[in-house]
Amino acid sequence: MPFKSIFPSIPIETQPFGERLLKSFWQNSIKNEKAIICAENPKYFITYKNLYIQTLSVVGFLESKKFGHGDIAALVLSNSWEFLEIVTAVALRGGGVSAASVLFTDYELERQFIDCKAKIIFVCDNNLERVLKASKNCKTQTTIIVIQVSDRTLPEPSENLPFGVIPFSTVFSFPPSFTAVDINVERDIFLLPYSSGTTGSPKGVMLSHQNYSTLMSIFINHIEKYVYPKIAPSWNYEKEVALLSMPFYHIYGFSILIKSILCGQTCVILTNFDKEIYLQSIQNYKIRELYIVPTLLMFFANDPIVDSFNLSSLEFMNIAAAPTSKSICKKVFQRLQTLKRIDISFGLSECSLACALPNPISDKARIDIAGTLISNYEMKVIDKNGNELKCGEIGELCLRSPTIMLGYLGKPEATAEVIDDEGWLHTGDLIKYDSQGNIYSIDRLKEIIKVKGYQVAPAELEDILLSHYGIADAAVIGIKHEIFGEVPKAFIVKSNESLTEQKILEYMNGKFFIFI
Repeated sequence: MPFKSIFPSIPIETQPFGERLLKSFWQNSIKNEKAIICAENPKYFITYKNLYIQTLSVVGFLESKKFGHGDIAALVLSNSWEFLEIVTAVALRGGGVSAASVLFTDYELERQFIDCKAKIIFVCDNNLERVLKASKNCKTQTTIIVIQVSDRTLPEPSENLPFGVIPFSTVFSFPPSFTAVDINVERDIFLLPYSSGTTGSPKGVMLSHQNYSTLMSIFINHIEKYVYPKIAPSWNYEKEVALLSMPFYHIYGFSILIKSILCGQTCVILTNFDKEIYLQSIQNYKIRELYIVPTLLMFFANDPIVDSFNLSSLEFMNIAAAPTSKSICKKVFQRLQTLKRIDISFGLSECSLACALPNPISDKARIDIAGTLISNYEMKVIDKNGNELKCGEIGELCLRSPTIMLGYLGKPEATAEVIDDEGWLHTGDLIKYDSQGNIYSIDRLKEIIKVKGYQVAPAELEDILLSHYGIADAAVIGIKHEIFGEVPKAFIVKSNESLTEQKILEYMNGKFFIFI
C-alpha cells in the first residue's frame, strides 16, 4: 500500500499564479515598504508598490510584442527584482518562463533557447554578448531585452545596441496594463526549468500554474503550522528579513524568493555570491533563518572568514538540493554557537520543488532525516523489478501528487520513462521511510557503486572522508574494475598540506568495511 502523508491535504489552487503574485504585491505594499534590497548596495531597493506598477508595465510591453498564451520567455539574469517582475508579467500574459544560469556557455544557452522555443530573451548586461551568440540559431526568438543588473551604479546600456536588442528602460515606458487572459491552470506552463531527470541531458520540466501554486501553498502552510510554532513561536514575517543567495534560475532559489514575497517579507538578495557581502548581510540584517545548499554549509564549517563577522543572530538553517554530510553539520554547530537547528528538505524540479520538509519533533535537529512527506503527497518504494517494498526497506522512491510536472517538453518517451500510467513519478532516488513518513535518503540509483555485488553509496564514503580534519571537500565516483566490477574512487580537496594518500587510506580502513 502506498504511504499517504500524515499531514492533512490542503485545497488545490485554481487561480492563475501570475494573478496570485500580483495580488500579493498590492496587499504587501500596505504592510511592508521595501520588497527587495540589493545586498551589494542597499541604497538600491524596490517597494512592493513599485513591484506592482513595474510588473504591469512589463505586461504592457509584452502585449505590444504580441507575446501571449503558450509563448516562452527565456531569462539569463542574475538575482534581481527584475527577475520577479518578468516572471509575473509573463504569467499574466499566459506565457511561461524558462530561466538559465548566467554561468552557462553559449552552447548550453543555445540548446535551451532552441528546445524551449524562446520568443523573448531577457538578459543581464554582462551576459549580452554570450546570449547574442547563443540566440543566432533560435528561429523563434524576436526580441532581446538587456537589463543593467551587474552594477546598479552604472547607467543602463542604451547606445550602440545591436538590432533587436532593447534596454529595459524602454519596457518601463509602456503604461501599466493588465487584461485578463484565459489561462488553463491545470495545463498551461508557468515555469520551465531544465533538469537532467533520472538520466540523460537536460530536459524542460513543464510545471503548470496549478502544479507550482499548489506546491507553494503546501510549503507555506507546512512551515506556518508545523515548523515555526515549534522552533520559533514568535516568528513575524514583517520583522524577519530573508537573505536570498541561491540563484533564481534554479527552482530552489526561485521558490524561496516566491515564498518570501507571498509572505510579505523584505528580501535582501545577492546579485552574485560574494562571501564577504553574504556574511555582512547576515550580520547587518540580523538574519535568523537561512535556506542554503551543502556547499554553503561547508563554507560555514571551513572558511576562516566566517570568524570575522558577528553571526550570533543565526538560529536555523534549512538544507536542500544535495545530500548533506553529518560531519559537516557537526562542524557548523561547533562553530556557530547560537545555531539551534540544521534541518533537511528533499525534492526535485519534477515535483515543483519539494516532497519532504522538516517536521521538528524534538528540540534536537534530525540531520539523518531528509524531511517528512508533505501534504497532498503519497509515496511508495519499489525494487528494481517494480515490486512495492515495505516500510523500512530500501528502494526507489515513487511520488504522486497534484504538484507533479506535466512532463518533459517535447519528449513524450522521456516522460513515459519517469511517470507511469498510474501517475507515479519514478525519481531515481534510493530511499527508505518510516511509519511517520520520514524519508531517509540513501543515494541516487545511477550513482550506486557495485563492488562484488555489494551496493556502495558514494554519499556514505564522502561523509566519512569529510569527517577527517584534513579534508575540505570530497567526491566519490565508481570506476570499472576487472575483478570486482566497480570500485570507489575519491577526489580530495586538502585543508592540511601534510595529508597523504596513505593517511587517508588508514583513516578509511578504520571507518568503513573494506570487502576487497
